[in-house]
Parts: sequence; C-alpha cells; structure tokens
Amino acid sequence: MAARIALPRIMRIGGGAVAEIGDVVSGLGLSRPLVVTDSFMVSTGAAEQMIKNLEAAGLAPRLFDGTVPDPTTESLEAGLAAIREHDADSVIGFGGGSPMDTAKALGLLGEQGGQMSAYKAPRDNTGPALPIVAVPTTAGSGSEATQFTVISDSVSDEKMLCPGLAFLPIAAVIDFELTMSMPPRLTADTGVDALTHAVEAYVSKKANPFSDSLALTAISTIGQSLRRAYEDGKDTDARARMMLAATQAGIAFSNSSVALVHGMSRPIGAHFHVAHGLSNAMLFPAVTAFSVRAAESRYADCARALGVAGHEVSDSVAADNLVAALTDLCSDLKVPTPKDYGIDKARWDELIPLMAEQAIGSGSPNNNPLVPTDAEIRDLYAQIYG
Repeated sequence: MAARIALPRIMRIGGGAVAEIGDVVSGLGLSRPLVVTDSFMVSTGAAEQMIKNLEAAGLAPRLFDGTVPDPTTESLEAGLAAIREHDADSVIGFGGGSPMDTAKALGLLGEQGGQMSAYKAPRDNTGPALPIVAVPTTAGSGSEATQFTVISDSVSDEKMLCPGLAFLPIAAVIDFELTMSMPPRLTADTGVDALTHAVEAYVSKKANPFSDSLALTAISTIGQSLRRAYEDGKDTDARARMMLAATQAGIAFSNSSVALVHGMSRPIGAHFHVAHGLSNAMLFPAVTAFSVRAAESRYADCARALGVAGHEVSDSVAADNLVAALTDLCSDLKVPTPKDYGIDKARWDELIPLMAEQAIGSGSPNNNPLVPTDAEIRDLYAQIYG
C-alpha cells in the first residue's frame, strides 16, 4: 500500500523567519487572520510585533490571547466568538502546542460548527476548515506540521485526539530565535516530547520509508543537542538544531503515527494537568522497556541514531541500550515521577482504570509494536507512579 504523505504547503525555516509572516499570509491570498496566542506571548511583546508585521503587509489581523494550557472545549468558545466578530478568513497559531492546537480546533469549528467531541478519533476530518498558519515558539510539539489537534473535554476530562487533513497547517513559519528564552524545564519537556514523536513514528506499525528518514534524522539531532540546549539556553546552534528536529519529528509522526506513550500520556495530562511533554517523559522509558522485544531491530536503529549503540553490537543489546539511555536522559533532565510531581497516590490509583480505558479509546496503543491489554496499561501506570 502506498504511504499517504501530507505536509504544509509552505514552510519558512530559520532565524528571523517570523518577520516574514506578513508575506506568507498575503501570499496565500488571505487578509483577515485571527492570531491565536496566549498571555505569555503578549507579555513578551512578541504578539504585538506579529500584529505589526501583518499590518505592515497590508493585512487586517486581530489578536486572540485567550488560549489556555492543554486547551479545553470550554476555552474554545471565546475564540469562536472572535472568529465571528472579526470575520476571519484564516487562523494563525502562535506559541507552543496549546495555541497551535487551539488554532487548529478553531479553524475547523469556525467553518463547520458543532461540538469538538464530534471530531475526535476515529473520525477522519478532511474539512472544510479555515486555513491555518502555524508559528511555533517551542521545540517540541511539531504541531506546525501535523494533521492532529488535541482538545480536552471540559465535562469528562477526556483528552481528545482529533485527526485529519483539516488540522494540517497550510503554512508553517519555524524560527528558532523564538525559543531562545525557553527555561530549562520547558526545554527539557518539549525536547523529550520531540524525541518521543521521532521514536514512536519509527517503531509504529504505520511507519514508512518517508517517515523513517525524518524520524532517524530527528533522533540523531536531538541526541546531540537536547542536553546542550537544556544546560545553556543561549546556545544558538543547539536551539536551531532542536527546532528543526522538532519539526522533522512532527512530520514523521504525522505521516506515520504515535503509539503507546502518547496514548497513555493524554489521560495524565487531562486528569492531573501535567504538561504534555512532561507526561510523555514520565512514561517514555517504561513504555519503551515494555515494547522493545516486539521490534528489536527498529528500536536498535533508534539507539544507533541516538548515538548510544554502534553497529558492532547486536540489535538486542542496542535496544537495551536505548532503554538505558532514555532512563539516563530523563534523569539528567530532572524529569519527576508522578509522585514527585505531587500527584496524590490514592487519586492516581482511583483513575488508573479510566485512564487505561481512555488510552485504548484514543487508538494510539494499537500502533505500538506490542499492543497492550487493558491490564498491561494499568500495570504500566502503576509502575511509573514512583
């Protein structure tokens, strides 16, 4: 079967690229974008500068800064009102994963209406939707190049994966200079998120030669650059490399899939309000150890790309090296356990059955090399608590 590959139509990549946002939007024949961002981007002045760049190109933008971390169905309501009031013809997601996820959801709801729950997996959303332009400010989610959004149901706390080409940005502007002020914790969490994307894309049952090449390149780059960016946020070379790797990993998993780590991560974020990258990091070593024997050669390739195994060792040894390396990486980056994060054990244990059910319901575990049972997912949640 032929691989189905989808990418943004336009990508501007490099330092200073954000200054070209007006040219990108006008070049698409758009004129009334809604800039979707958060209060932090307003406080830094970056949102105001983007508005000025758009206006300088003769466009009529409007700013919406009501994005919240891990966006919810309730948080979308004000954004939808802003789309209608502005008569927006496009949406610019400007920020980390949450503003971009919000922009994607608003683009679809702005055209189709209804409830976000109607668009969750397994539904494949092909549109119509307002055109989306993505401008990431973190090196992690890869959302600028993916055909997914994730929105939490405000009533049930389910973190809904919503897939389809309707959510794929038409353009992405990828400027590493926007990441230079990221604090170490955010650098670590988003960096491990990108590494998770790349590894899961490569070991997924939906992997293909196109996604493989990008995934391995991203793994190699992250292995060389993440600790550097974490230890010295002003290391421009490390920042540039991490930004490109995050986009490459995003393209990889968007055209392959994520797997068990992400399936289990979303419920943690929804119920305990743990940032997505951090909840991935909490799970990554244990889930890899669970999965590794089902696809030794694929995990061995990841280990070699990461630089923790050579070609002289067997695939079995290389795969085990990967598990050890991920454990060491999360230790070096001070990734907390759920216990260390402050999550109450009684509440954690109480929610394990529901989290396992929601993980399976997302469909992501079915892409894992070793498809887990409900009981195995419950065991993994219990194992990582700490």
